[in-house]
Amino acid sequence: MKLTSQQIDHLFTFTRQHYVEWYDLQSELVDHIANAIETQWQENPNRSFDEALQLEFKKFGVFGFMDVVEKRQAVLGKKYNGLVWQHFKDFFGIPKIILTIAMTLVLYSILKISAYSAWIFVGLYLIVVGFTFYELFKNNRINKRKKQTQEKRWLFEEIINQYGSFSGAIIFPFNVFVSVFNHSEKYLGNYYWMMGLSFFLVVVILLLFIIFKIIPAKAEEYLQTTYPEYKLENV
Repeated sequence: MKLTSQQIDHLFTFTRQHYVEWYDLQSELVDHIANAIETQWQENPNRSFDEALQLEFKKFGVFGFMDVVEKRQAVLGKKYNGLVWQHFKDFFGIPKIILTIAMTLVLYSILKISAYSAWIFVGLYLIVVGFTFYELFKNNRINKRKKQTQEKRWLFEEIINQYGSFSGAIIFPFNVFVSVFNHSEKYLGNYYWMMGLSFFLVVVILLLFIIFKIIPAKAEEYLQTTYPEYKLENV
């Protein structure tokens, strides 16, 4: 005997009711329980679906799914973090390093010849800050909507959002940029400082672009490949 689609849906509801929040974790758990129930039916075909489910649930102990969820969350979290860092490494391969150097030299040249180098530098920084807070605000709204409407939530998306939150640490040293603006003759009048600041700002821009644009797109490709229902959900 095989489970029906309605029974599979019931298993997803059952896992949500027992505090399994993320759909990718739910999917693994549902697959495990479904196989176990079908094994029970091979031994006892007269056993009802609800009886088989409760028997299987008791095997998880007094804490229910908590222990197995923590273990699988750690495993998936490690896997997802590995995918994220792979994209970072791929982006900063040889071709992208050349792009980074080229962008640094362009910014350096603009700052070097402009009479408004301090304004250009701080203006770019403020654009970066605005972009970061916009993306964080947008992601926060999406997460709130999913919680309120009980839409599927994905652990991979949650991890990516954590990287977005950490990006605040990248743009946080506002006093550095204020110091550059107030002492522009010292910092932007020195070619070494100007080159270093240009490189720093370019790297920050690229890191934020990777965090908010490249990695979410790659994660979406991965989730669509691994979980076809993700694609259907986002059509």
